[in-house]
Amino acid sequence: MSPTVPPTLDRPHFIGIGGAGMSGIAKILAQRGAAVAGSDARESETAAALRALGATVHIGHAAGNLAPDATAVVVSSAIRAENPELAAARERGLPVVHRSDALAALMAGTRPVAVAGTHGKTTTTSMLAVALGTLGLAPSYAIGGDLDAPGSNAHHGAGDLFVAEADESDRSFHAYDPEVAVVLNVELDHHANYASMEEIYDSFVTFVGKIRPGGTLVVSADQAGAVELTRRVAGAEGLHVLTVGEAPTAGLRVTSVTPRGLTSEVTAVLADGRELAFTVSVPGRHYALNAAAALAAGIALGVPAEELAPALASYTGVKRRLQLKGEAAGVQVIDSYAHHPTEMTADLEAIRAAADGGRVLVVFQPHLFSRTRELGKEMGGALALADASVVLEIYPAREDPIPGVTSAIIVEAARAAGADVTPEPDREAVAELVAGMAKPGDLVLTMGAGDVTDLGPRILARLGS
Repeated sequence: MSPTVPPTLDRPHFIGIGGAGMSGIAKILAQRGAAVAGSDARESETAAALRALGATVHIGHAAGNLAPDATAVVVSSAIRAENPELAAARERGLPVVHRSDALAALMAGTRPVAVAGTHGKTTTTSMLAVALGTLGLAPSYAIGGDLDAPGSNAHHGAGDLFVAEADESDRSFHAYDPEVAVVLNVELDHHANYASMEEIYDSFVTFVGKIRPGGTLVVSADQAGAVELTRRVAGAEGLHVLTVGEAPTAGLRVTSVTPRGLTSEVTAVLADGRELAFTVSVPGRHYALNAAAALAAGIALGVPAEELAPALASYTGVKRRLQLKGEAAGVQVIDSYAHHPTEMTADLEAIRAAADGGRVLVVFQPHLFSRTRELGKEMGGALALADASVVLEIYPAREDPIPGVTSAIIVEAARAAGADVTPEPDREAVAELVAGMAKPGDLVLTMGAGDVTDLGPRILARLGS
């Protein structure tokens, strides 16, 4: 067994190994020498990438998938108690390890950076990881999306830095003890786990309290929830706070963001008055602010700002974060993971700025019944920023249906806001519908956290036929 693998995770079995968070941990363990196995509901490129690393990946869930010599079963909060592999593990008395605890174990002996917030975690984590890698610092990282190829969401690096996305949705980010914690924003979301904004604040205060003595909190100086969090943790012993944003009081202040097509030129002023200019290779003010947060985190680690800033240009995007899927018949198709109204608004504003006079057409798939119930009207309002939208049925993910909660909530709100919106319950009809709407120069945005991403290639194929 490799000395960098915790004994319990020497021969782990992952239930749902193809998921973004689970596959990253499985990949790092495989790279460290563990005998990794697991199962997932369906075949995927991620499963194939894990097999290429030597992992055993079963398709479908069955008690027989659990190897006789498994040392632990790793689960996420999405795994239900009746899963046959989880039931078999409990019958055998095997340790059941939550994904966050497995990731925390992998961080042991490193200098961790944990990136949290309701939006922007994946992008900011990726920006910092790529920039540190470009500088030869060989970080380990675990993020919630693929950088450039299936399975590129995680890596075991030879350096002592570990950059990880920290998920607040189920409070699992309380498992980490980072040297640097980044909080991009604090908003009410994940309604199945948080009943109020006060609970959200309490959870983030707990997360900040896990920062190692002498460590740093990098936090937005612009977003109201983050500002309130800063107020609540002010004066904590041994905690350094570095604020980031466009506010005049920010310790790292962004003074300009200039769009350049699908990129941006950013200027920032550091706490010591030095001015830095750097390129962000994705469009939009919110991505520029993500890059500034990544820059601040690197500075907190001791990386020279004048080296890190230009290295941020090495980041060229994460799959599903305004990812250009292709162009056909003069129409560009771009994929967006946005599923919360704030994210939807930010991505639509960014695409509008990059559209160069063309129309913005959106194919939106709501994610989760609980989120639609609480935020459906705001989602509809966000769609008013598009020239026209197609709205699909709700992607349920881990949830059971809620009576009375359908995508009609979003459609009605969008129409009330003056939006041109078409409900389309049949996913198979979307490519034909959008191809009939689109004209040369238009941008088509497939948007949502579910399987709406699969429609991009279909739309391109129909446009090119």
